Amino acid sequence: MRVRDWSLTTKLVTSVVALFLAVTVAIGGATVLVMGQRLTQQVDEQLLEQSRMVDRGGRLGDGDDVLRACTSRPPGTGEGMLRLCLQDGSALSDYVIAGGDYSRLTTAQVGTIARSGVGGQPRSVDVDGLGDYRLVAAYRSGTTIVTGVPLQRVQASIQELLRTITLASLTGLALMGLLGTWLVRRNLRPLRRVADTATRVSRLDLARGEVAPIERVPDELTSPRTEVGQVGHALNTLLDNVDSSLTARHRSETRVRQFVADASHELRTPLASIRGYAELSRKEREPVPGGVRHALDRIESEAKRMTTLVEDLLLLARLDAGRPLEHAPVDLSLLVLECVSDAQVTAPDHRWELDLPGAAIEATGDRGRLQQVLVNLLANARSYTPAGTMIRTSLGVEGERAVIRVLDDGPGIPESLQPNLFQRFTRGDTARNRAAGSTGLGLSIVDAVVKAHHGDVRVESVPGRTEFTVALPLR
Repeated sequence: MRVRDWSLTTKLVTSVVALFLAVTVAIGGATVLVMGQRLTQQVDEQLLEQSRMVDRGGRLGDGDDVLRACTSRPPGTGEGMLRLCLQDGSALSDYVIAGGDYSRLTTAQVGTIARSGVGGQPRSVDVDGLGDYRLVAAYRSGTTIVTGVPLQRVQASIQELLRTITLASLTGLALMGLLGTWLVRRNLRPLRRVADTATRVSRLDLARGEVAPIERVPDELTSPRTEVGQVGHALNTLLDNVDSSLTARHRSETRVRQFVADASHELRTPLASIRGYAELSRKEREPVPGGVRHALDRIESEAKRMTTLVEDLLLLARLDAGRPLEHAPVDLSLLVLECVSDAQVTAPDHRWELDLPGAAIEATGDRGRLQQVLVNLLANARSYTPAGTMIRTSLGVEGERAVIRVLDDGPGIPESLQPNLFQRFTRGDTARNRAAGSTGLGLSIVDAVVKAHHGDVRVESVPGRTEFTVALPLR
């Protein structure tokens, strides 16, 4: 997972731990370096004091007694101390204190010291078989007297210090990780509460209808003095604007629905009068000219179409207003059988198929509205497919739901039309047209009625196969 995908808690804790680690490494490294230099400086001071004693010769015996200076043990020295006297590149005398006894240096060790070029200033040399030594040279009567002190104790002290720092750093790192995680989570808890509020609001259904009061961020999390408070205040301001917009939208939708309902209701009476007068005029005893009869037929046909449109609009307005539907047992098997039989009589040029289960399936709902759902789906399949198209209607049970499917092998629905298929006044350029008598409300009525029954409807369509699926709760 990429760093930018980490949670804020992980980023903060990681940053704090990394910073602590960097500071610890820097301080620990500096401590070890300074301590190493200090210990080495103490060794150098000891060596330089011994070198000065050799040069003065006072405390080592007579100035001319070089051999005694080469074989004497300087005060303050101990285990591992070595001394080598060189004259014209040859060793006059040498020894190293090992285990409290004096031992001779090997030829290789003497050669390493002789080639090291040690002078009046201390120098570190890796002596074969003895390890690292700090060496310094003094000069007496043409003889070079090399004195050396081992660095094992210095190195051991540095290693012990390094182990101590490492252990303390690891312990501190673990504690920093645990305490840092706890502190970061504790301080981010208010931000999490703000995020939880935003999450709950995002799950509200704000698409249509009246919206319940929207939750706000608590007042204690909206202080402008804190970063979390600024976020909470901004979110509350956003929610206030959303709430105001939704309220205004709901009022506007309510007025539109009321207008549609009122207009549809008021149009029913004049439309009925128009149809009645048209029918009455055709029944006059006096001969009616052909042109007038055609006009009367068109008036009656258009009045019927307008009546259907008005009834559909009035039904949608009632469903939008949340008018309760009837709740009674409905025999879906019988309902499907009747609707398919009626459709077959209306369009005998299509191939109608029916697939019903052996036992009757019942659901609770409004029989008249459910019948309208089936009639609209079958009419949709019949009207927008050519003659000879197979239309299969099936009924079954899936879980706690009754499922009705209407399948045809017609040309299908354009993909660009499918997302808006159940919206009002949706028509395609070719399939949905006024010549076919479509008002663009049939499928929106199907969607509204099914949702009023707490069900759902969906469509899947490709060329050669279109299927509408209606799922209704059994109880």
